[in-house]
Amino acid sequence: MTTTVLEGNQSPDRNAQFEHINASVAVALQANQPVISVDTKKKERVGAYKNAGQEWLPSGEPVKVKVHDFIDKELGRTNPYGVYDIGADEAWVSVGTDHDTSAFAVQTIRRWWFSMGKERYPQARQLVITSDGGGSNGHRVRLWKLELSRLAQETGLDIEIHHFPRGTGKWNKIEHRLFSFITMNWRGRPLISHEVIVNLIANTKTRSGLAVRAELDTAEYPKGLVISDAELDTVKIERNEFHGDWNYRIRSS
Repeated sequence: MTTTVLEGNQSPDRNAQFEHINASVAVALQANQPVISVDTKKKERVGAYKNAGQEWLPSGEPVKVKVHDFIDKELGRTNPYGVYDIGADEAWVSVGTDHDTSAFAVQTIRRWWFSMGKERYPQARQLVITSDGGGSNGHRVRLWKLELSRLAQETGLDIEIHHFPRGTGKWNKIEHRLFSFITMNWRGRPLISHEVIVNLIANTKTRSGLAVRAELDTAEYPKGLVISDAELDTVKIERNEFHGDWNYRIRSS
């Protein structure tokens, strides 16, 4: 029996969007304006579970893990949301313990800005964000735009967003400049606690000199919030002539 892989239809403007993102990022970096790549890493179970990969340990000292993979009701799962600063090769990761929502995503960006970005870019006038097309930072998600509007007003930065077409998020730089190295760093190690996860993420290094800061975020981020038309109308959004659904700017004032 043979099988075939079925792929969804690709957007006819897929490559044109890649070129648009690259050009926009290049312009911002040349002007010394912050450019970040954001996304949620794969959810991880917390506890003594087997983790793929191998780690060398002293002979006779194997790490004991659970036989079954049932979720620990107390520890649950974590949602690591990352912000990768493309120009500085630096990153911030919030390890969330609640739901992966747009409020959590933007709060992570906020924590990066006030902990790392603001000091590095004191003359910043705008913030450029590249993100996947779905999930908590999806281009159709109203809460994402509303939360970014609040962040823009709080920081005084105009926020320019560029989404990768659905199914092409692996080309977003955070995937291969941060997340892949986090996975390599903790391979073979059971993620037995939130502290272990945060420390392993923060200790991730690369030959290019990547620096990572990580913190636990235990705040609650309820799902299912409904954003009304009136609330959405408060967002000062300017859509690009090319795919305004994927490329838009949120004004701070």
